[in-house]
Amino acid sequence: MELSSSGVLIVLMLLPFCFCSEFIAVDAIDTITASQPLTDPETITSSDGAFKLGFFSPVNSTNHYVGIWYNDKSKAVIWVANRNRPLKDASGVVTISEDGNLVVLNGQKEVLWSSNVSNPVTNASAQVLGSGNLVLNNNTSGNIWESFGQPTDTLMRRMRLSTDTKTGKTIQLTSWTSYSDPSIGSFSAGISLLNIPQIFVWKTENNQNLPFWRSGQWNGREFMGIANVNSVYLGGFELVEDNEEGSAYVSFDFSIDPSTYFILSPQGRIIQRDRVNGKDEWTVSYTYPQNECDMYGRCGSFGRCDANRNPICSCLRGFEPKNSEEWNGGNWTGGCVRRTPLQCEIVNKTNGEANTEDGFLKLGMIRVPDFAERTSAPAEKCREICLSNCSCIAYAYDVGIGCMSWRDNLTDVQQFYNKGTDFYVRVAPSELAADKKDMKVAVIVPLVVGTVAIAICAFFLWRCLAKRKGDRSINPVEGCRWYGNEFFITTPNSNLYEKYHPGEYPSNSKQYEFKNFPSGDRFLIP
Repeated sequence: MELSSSGVLIVLMLLPFCFCSEFIAVDAIDTITASQPLTDPETITSSDGAFKLGFFSPVNSTNHYVGIWYNDKSKAVIWVANRNRPLKDASGVVTISEDGNLVVLNGQKEVLWSSNVSNPVTNASAQVLGSGNLVLNNNTSGNIWESFGQPTDTLMRRMRLSTDTKTGKTIQLTSWTSYSDPSIGSFSAGISLLNIPQIFVWKTENNQNLPFWRSGQWNGREFMGIANVNSVYLGGFELVEDNEEGSAYVSFDFSIDPSTYFILSPQGRIIQRDRVNGKDEWTVSYTYPQNECDMYGRCGSFGRCDANRNPICSCLRGFEPKNSEEWNGGNWTGGCVRRTPLQCEIVNKTNGEANTEDGFLKLGMIRVPDFAERTSAPAEKCREICLSNCSCIAYAYDVGIGCMSWRDNLTDVQQFYNKGTDFYVRVAPSELAADKKDMKVAVIVPLVVGTVAIAICAFFLWRCLAKRKGDRSINPVEGCRWYGNEFFITTPNSNLYEKYHPGEYPSNSKQYEFKNFPSGDRFLIP
């Protein structure tokens, strides 16, 4: 059937509207507006297909939450809106309210969660981006709110954790209560700006945030207290500090592998997850804390934690347990106290003059303690500055920070083996003398043992050579060679070597036996 001229005209007039409708549908796939709300179980997807926003129920839970998750088989949730006020059924709606806020409503139109933008906006829309960020914007003001500014338990690429000491505003991670309950848990993670910036995990107990783990001081390249974290120059972590404004933020951008994120687990551990070779599979690369010594203040004040020793806690040199009974019983929280008073303290109390001055014991490869104070003094002046101030009890130097010093106590000291800082602890003159004596013993004992071992080896080498030159009629064994655990013995009746294992003997040499020597070798001797 042929179309009339008027029919053709109508079709041509409708074609632009058809295309327009299709474009609207495509554009709306990652966007929520007042006229296009999201109802359970609908989802929207970021333009690159990486993330979904919608309704979900955690494992072993029937509650409904609005969240963002990876659009792969892991379905790893990175953000939750109504984490403290779950939906009890599938009646939930996500929409834009009259004042321009993004809201989650239940079946009774009750607001369970809101973006809480204080200034009303019009024509607002919410869009999920390929970064995993959910942004609220309008055509005139740009982005007026983002989920990266109100994170839950996940730190994404280019997301910022921040703190502002003037306004008191912070952006922190907060753990889930459990893997089945995304409500705010017992742990939080963020930046501490006390003297030198660090990342902390705090545990909430009795309405107090107590330190649970710390990253160590930021030196401009890396966090000094943890291994395997790339510096800013390698495309890893970056910490930007504004001393005048009293603010700082930290973020990361692993350009080598952009599919990386960090989770603060319900147990207070920071877990790094990486995608496996671009697949829809994820692996746990690192977990912090990694061992018991990573736990904050495990060995108390003036204690040192070493994960490779048993027990893991020991007092710093020059100190002794505050309570020996508790310490020997494995309760190290009481820490240690100074064994001998500092000379400068005695002088200050008696107003006398010092015959000798205090000194410093060097501890190598140390995660330096918390509460460091810094100055811009050069390395050669660091010791002098600390020694001239009796309240200075330790110092260290890092090229990225400068001179660090400590007062009052030394908290959270850990022994490292593959990195760390030279750490100098102030002690009384008598402790320095004892340390020098210990060093002499440490040098002399190995020297004596080594000399004795060489003498023993020389003796048996001489004896072996003497046997080879002796009367063959008396010595049925002409020679011996050893390779690993096998011995090759030559007898007068054969020009060939016969092979024997430990415990085996040639028939004509039963008067000989194998002997073990300190060197670890075994010889066939009378």
